[in-house]
Amino acid sequence: MAVRFLLYNIRYGTGVARGFHFPVPYQGYLRRTTRQLDHITDFIKSLRPDIVGLVEADAGSFRMRRGNQVELIAEALGHFHAYQSKYGVASRAARLPLLRKQVNALLTRETIHAERFHYFRSGVKKLIIELELRGLTVFLVHLSIRYKTRHEQLRALARLVRQRSTPCLVAGDFNSFRGPAELEPLLTLAGLKLPESSDLMTYPSWRPRRQLDFILHSPEVKVHSYFAPAVMFSDHLPVVCDFEVKRS
Repeated sequence: MAVRFLLYNIRYGTGVARGFHFPVPYQGYLRRTTRQLDHITDFIKSLRPDIVGLVEADAGSFRMRRGNQVELIAEALGHFHAYQSKYGVASRAARLPLLRKQVNALLTRETIHAERFHYFRSGVKKLIIELELRGLTVFLVHLSIRYKTRHEQLRALARLVRQRSTPCLVAGDFNSFRGPAELEPLLTLAGLKLPESSDLMTYPSWRPRRQLDFILHSPEVKVHSYFAPAVMFSDHLPVVCDFEVKRS
């Protein structure tokens, strides 16, 4: 049976309107986001995903008037969910009022058998979400924008993924500014594959020219389709992967 996975860096629902960096750099991150979240939720619902990976979601800051984007989207979909702050438990960022509400999340139609939160030793964004479903393990990450740190994170992620005992997906915003060749250590060490039609430019959404967002898979997973809908609710395009797990 085919399963649909949607990966989306939603930029906390702050949108892509003009003036995001005017008159102050990054001031767009302070915008109210409740209305934009409605558009994002309607779009996600229209795709009828079985699993959703959300990068850069807001778990209840003043931008959302304390509403939790993960919980609201999960409720609209009728999904179970797991989320956590992107930053290490002991990091300074996790203690700041706005940043501590900045999370990554996995949502799923199926029952969650186990959820685990791992953390990279290096980088500011440290979170790795591991979700165990029936016959499938899903990992979600948001890697560093610094090349050296990102390289360390990829190798650490490979070591973690190698411990799996089930077919798996590894998805996220990899910030691979030097192209998909950056992912080679993860692909080789963890035995993962890129979908055949993986040359999807996802950033920036209004004129995509970089491949930053990927859904990788283990050999037991057969990908039927892999595409990036052209929508501009965020600075990233979403990625959709339709697949099935090959039974031995």
